[in-house]
Amino acid sequence: MTGPTDNLWEAMSTARTIRRFTDEPVDDATLARCLQAAVWAPSGANYQRWRFLVLRSPEQRQTVAAAAAHALEVIEPVYRMSRPDADDQSRQARNNRATYELHDRAGEFTSVLFAVERLPATPDLLLGGSIFPAVENFLLAARGLGLGACLTSWASYGGEPLLRAAVDLPDDWAFGAHVVIGWPRGNHGPVRRRPMSEVVYLDRWGTAATEITQAVSSADD
Repeated sequence: MTGPTDNLWEAMSTARTIRRFTDEPVDDATLARCLQAAVWAPSGANYQRWRFLVLRSPEQRQTVAAAAAHALEVIEPVYRMSRPDADDQSRQARNNRATYELHDRAGEFTSVLFAVERLPATPDLLLGGSIFPAVENFLLAARGLGLGACLTSWASYGGEPLLRAAVDLPDDWAFGAHVVIGWPRGNHGPVRRRPMSEVVYLDRWGTAATEITQAVSSADD
């Protein structure tokens, strides 16, 4: 399943993280539509103290590549990852192979850095509520247009100082997210998620919301 879609439900249910991309660049008009979707997102008090930095110059791409390489050094022992053998076609091997490909080619793609202004006395989790809706809108728009996207963790694994310095991010602005985009080499979705029956409770912790979670099948009929 791949290609563009105007169906919101299809977009949400097939917006799988894409880590393998073609060499075709993302054109400005397509990128602008994704960024417009980000601008439409809600933020606390409609404050909109966010900025979206497109990274695509050769210099910025090299910085992204360096951040990706550093992150890979950190996550390999954490997740006990290694490059899979060529003849290993297990699901884990396929996933790892795509992850290594993204890190290896990180300097070839356009990416977007999402930043949000720090506010006095605002906890980080609450602050995230004013940037992550924009990130999700961007990801859904990318899926709707047939793009692939990957929300990376490269900043969290030591790459943030490199990226902050490269874009001159002010100290009073928080690094919200970093997303790599491109045209997918492979298919979108369907996503693999836990069933609602495992994660939705009714009124009290641990109380199954059976009538609600079973209603989804009726709604889809």
